[in-house]
Amino acid sequence: MKVLTVEQIREADRYTIEHEPIESIDLMERAATKVFEWLYRRAPRDKTIKIFCGMGNNGGDGLAVARMLNGQDIVPQVFMVRHSDRMSHDCEVNYYRLANETKVPMFDILSDDDFPKVDANDVVVDAIFGSGLNRPPQGMTADLIAYLNQSHAIRVAIDIPSGLFADQPSALGFIFKADYTLTFQNPKLAFLLPENDPYVGRFEVLDIGLHPKYLEEVETRNLLTVKAMVRPILHTRTKYSHKGTYGHALLIAGSEGKTGAALLGAKACLRTGVGLLSVHLPKMAQLPMQTAVPEAMIDGDESETCFSTFGHLDAYSAVGVGPGLGKADETQRALKLLIQEVRVPLVMDADALNILSDNPTWLAFLPAKTILTPHPKEFERLAGKSANSFERLEKQRELSMKNNIIVVVKGAHTAITMPNGTCFFNTTGNPGMATAGSGDVLTGIILSLLAQRYSPEEAAVLGVYLHGLAGDLAAEEIGQEALMASDITEHLGKAFAAMRAK
Repeated sequence: MKVLTVEQIREADRYTIEHEPIESIDLMERAATKVFEWLYRRAPRDKTIKIFCGMGNNGGDGLAVARMLNGQDIVPQVFMVRHSDRMSHDCEVNYYRLANETKVPMFDILSDDDFPKVDANDVVVDAIFGSGLNRPPQGMTADLIAYLNQSHAIRVAIDIPSGLFADQPSALGFIFKADYTLTFQNPKLAFLLPENDPYVGRFEVLDIGLHPKYLEEVETRNLLTVKAMVRPILHTRTKYSHKGTYGHALLIAGSEGKTGAALLGAKACLRTGVGLLSVHLPKMAQLPMQTAVPEAMIDGDESETCFSTFGHLDAYSAVGVGPGLGKADETQRALKLLIQEVRVPLVMDADALNILSDNPTWLAFLPAKTILTPHPKEFERLAGKSANSFERLEKQRELSMKNNIIVVVKGAHTAITMPNGTCFFNTTGNPGMATAGSGDVLTGIILSLLAQRYSPEEAAVLGVYLHGLAGDLAAEEIGQEALMASDITEHLGKAFAAMRAK
């Protein structure tokens, strides 16, 4: 699913109006109908729906929703937020439709003295500004948003929370805090960035039937990874295939006190379907691996405690390095040599990234389309601090493009940037996955897919999606609080089944 800018969404509206063709007021009616249907399904019947409407098209959406709710078993009230002397044309049309065709109570808000009582018995619908806002709310509207945020009402935003900018950083103190955001046709970039989560809440994309030709042809650098996009990537196993068909992966991991990371990565790699797995380990970690993961072969290091050497790489179809690796001097020397000699797809995580951060000139020598999987702090060490998530995203995109690599910054809506500048935002996963070892599991998954000859782009996008989906299935079964990294691995089979299900 494409993530469009505000200007692209406006152009989609214009294109639809011209080529469907449809009047703008009727397109607004279509959008309002989707919001009405959502509210009618979800709003508790013992609560009053209080709709706060601005003077633009977002306010027109709210007015149309109020008209549709009239006569149902839900009681709406409308509060016109008079932040301007004039209404937009479509807002004005819906204002008079509501006034003339219904008996919905309508009140004007001209100053702070006009704020109505709002409490836990209400559902507050924000239709004040929408995506047309070009400066932070001020004066009475800023006070109103702060007032509504302090209430215990259920809060719903139409299209985008008032005060939130879709395509640039926002003044975070003046934004409506929604529990639910009902956006139209395509998500906004701001919805996918962490500092905006308190304002967006849970967002749902409502299809309002914008013209498919425009949506197909419009170019964007940001995409939302959904099942329909990822499912076609999955390979189908053939009847006469054998273990050699599915690749031979090499995982370089583990050091003294960090054998668990190697075990987690190895199990995830095997569970994701690799044909053969060798794990390069220091001597002290070899017995635990043979005991806990008998399916894995051991490629032993000369060192008792850390990664210090490696043998020929010709036998392997992909290499993963980093989980529990440590940062010993001999490990850093061995990693540098590995970067210089590896000729197969490479995924780097954890201490491999920390070593890379200490030696930034090595970035230029990474094989093309190497996959880096940092968490936010590891990424900060790689690329420097950022003032906000918009800036961090651009730094991530620049890192990928400059070095011809794929960068996976882990977290809610994990961001995956490609060498061509495209970014994929993931839609699976949950807060229960914020636990030790979850990243080691992801490394094993991506390594497995690379070894099975998925392209690096496919391995990154599919691997992140599967990792999150397995975490979601695990959380459904045992809860987020109880979730451990090994639970993600144990649910990979169900994740594959869910991916293949129609």
